[in-house]
Amino acid sequence: MREKTIEHKLTIAAKNMGGIALKFVSPGFDGMPDRIVLLPGGHMGFVEVKSMGCKPRPLQLARHRLLRGLGFKVYVLDDEQQIGGILDEIRAT
Repeated sequence: MREKTIEHKLTIAAKNMGGIALKFVSPGFDGMPDRIVLLPGGHMGFVEVKSMGCKPRPLQLARHRLLRGLGFKVYVLDDEQQIGGILDEIRAT
């Protein structure tokens, strides 16, 4: 499945939970995750979306480590079947 399709399904699923999955663009700081998911109750997480079976690039992995080191949740999504679990985990944090 294409990255764009998975990303669209993530945004719809977040909306169905009463939240939003904002496209995240960080000029001058490449490698940041694709989406910031914000769910009711102040729950948030970063989601890197990839085509099925694709892995993050080394710079992306470095940014994930940086964000995790700051205490944020970061997820890599490459299969639409993971969407529900990721959103449930974000909601539970």
